[in-house]
Amino acid sequence: MTPDTAVPVAGTPGALARAVLDGARGRGWSLAAAESLTGGLVVATLVDVPGASAVVRGGVVAYATDLKAATLGVDPDLLARRGPVDPDVAAQMAAGVRRALGADVGLATTGVAGPDPQDGHPPGEAYIAVSTPAGDRGRRLDLAGTRAEVRAGVVRAVLALALEAWGDPPPAGDPAAPPTSL
Repeated sequence: MTPDTAVPVAGTPGALARAVLDGARGRGWSLAAAESLTGGLVVATLVDVPGASAVVRGGVVAYATDLKAATLGVDPDLLARRGPVDPDVAAQMAAGVRRALGADVGLATTGVAGPDPQDGHPPGEAYIAVSTPAGDRGRRLDLAGTRAEVRAGVVRAVLALALEAWGDPPPAGDPAAPPTSL
């Protein structure tokens, strides 16, 4: 999976979450999230939608690098070589949370929210991944803004990527078209 460099996705997190939940429910799929820089915001956004319990299995906040390996099964050698801010780490997190929580779909976020760089990665560099029965997707994000704005942009982007992964359009009135390359 080769991520694309992308700009933030427009649209409200609530509308995206509702569309993701409806799309998963319509396919009989359950969801789980593996989160690093978002620290639980993806799952929180999903469970803000009434009826989310029919779809959401849970989430793992693997903020510490060692938890990505121990809890989600991310290759420790990959983490040692490249660190946690990496497209392959995001992909393994998404697949790992599917396994760990027995979900059909895994969403994953990893990156640098800021305000300072981390291990040579600038604030706003993030990787998202979605693993589904229909296939896997990943994307690089380069977001500007405050720590809160970066984290919110990553949440919107991973929800939009889930819709893209299974071929659903963004919610009506929500201009969450696939991000453009920089």
